[in-house]
Amino acid sequence: MGDGYDPGVDRAMPRPPWPRRLPSPVWSALTWCAAALFALLLFVTTTSRMGPLPLPSHESVSVGVLPREAMAVASALALGWAHRRPLPVFGVLLAESCAAAAVGAKTWPFFLVMAVLVGYLAATRPRRTALAAACVELAAWPCQWWAMDQAQEALSDFLSMMAALIAVVAIAWLTGNSVRRQRDYGQALRTQALTAERLRIAREVHDMVAHSMGVIAIQAGAAGLVLDTRPEDARKALDAIETTSRETLAGLRRMLVSLRRADDDTATPPAAVGLEAVDRLAETTTDAGVRVEVHWQGERRPLPPEVDVAAFRIIQESVTNTVRHSGARHCQVSVDYGDEELAVEIVDDGRGAGRAGARADVRAGAASGSGYGISGMRERVALLNGLFSAGTRPEGGFRVAAQLPL
Repeated sequence: MGDGYDPGVDRAMPRPPWPRRLPSPVWSALTWCAAALFALLLFVTTTSRMGPLPLPSHESVSVGVLPREAMAVASALALGWAHRRPLPVFGVLLAESCAAAAVGAKTWPFFLVMAVLVGYLAATRPRRTALAAACVELAAWPCQWWAMDQAQEALSDFLSMMAALIAVVAIAWLTGNSVRRQRDYGQALRTQALTAERLRIAREVHDMVAHSMGVIAIQAGAAGLVLDTRPEDARKALDAIETTSRETLAGLRRMLVSLRRADDDTATPPAAVGLEAVDRLAETTTDAGVRVEVHWQGERRPLPPEVDVAAFRIIQESVTNTVRHSGARHCQVSVDYGDEELAVEIVDDGRGAGRAGARADVRAGAASGSGYGISGMRERVALLNGLFSAGTRPEGGFRVAAQLPL
């Protein structure tokens, strides 16, 4: 489609947990069913004083059933909106419990439902709101107990019921708060993952494009200078520009393809560029006018992919900075394969001062230095728990060094 929509992305999206797959009308229907059950429970418990779930007697039906039917219906209507307006519904139920206590009816169903609402508030509303609702509910119970002239009953009954209410409200609040914390933690993880992915993509794009654009700019300038006097040299510069641009476009295409793959388990990731490309990097940079010498020390062997890629990107970015900023004519790259670490060093004979500022030493993420390229190299080394330094040399030029644990 012309708008860039990819239907494969939607097909590859993971299914959410089953509660979130239920449409809003289903949740509304479930809420109203719960409200109807609560109305029935409330009607049964408020039409008699004998036991927790008695059937209404003939006298209670003839005297007080109609007002209590109205109370049950009103409570059900209020509870039906609990999913969308839990705090107002909590206030309505609290007021109705006070009205029920005033006429001598049982109020424990109200407090049971209000405890559930406390848990819902703890999961969906600010923590202070849920705590305030819990405190109000716990304070309302003893007030209604004494208002119903039950002070003559045993103090142990009051204490046991109060303890039970405290336990129910506490469990509801802790459950809701746990749901909230899990949701916040999941959101924080998703945000952190997105940030890390953006930084990774930014580093890759910067390292890939910056070097190529630097080489292209130098070759284009050289071609313009010798276009009339030395057309063969100008042609070579234009050929180098074409080759560099094609390689860069191919690298960007591979990156975009890897990012667009929806199924990471079955897709084969593109081969990452590692230290095997250093010689090619030195060749293209030398063609651009900065002679690059590469010195290999130690036994060259396969490296962990993350170390291999990081080492090459550090060398590439350092050489790019040499080409673009230093005015150097010579750059030396050293790669030392140690037993426990890989050491890379890049030095040039350019101006040095003014390129990246003061010296920057980093282990596991220290923040110093300046320049986006320096920051990208620093982040790569910090992710691998290595040591990074960049700064001017006393004898002139600039030096970048990194030690990457194997």
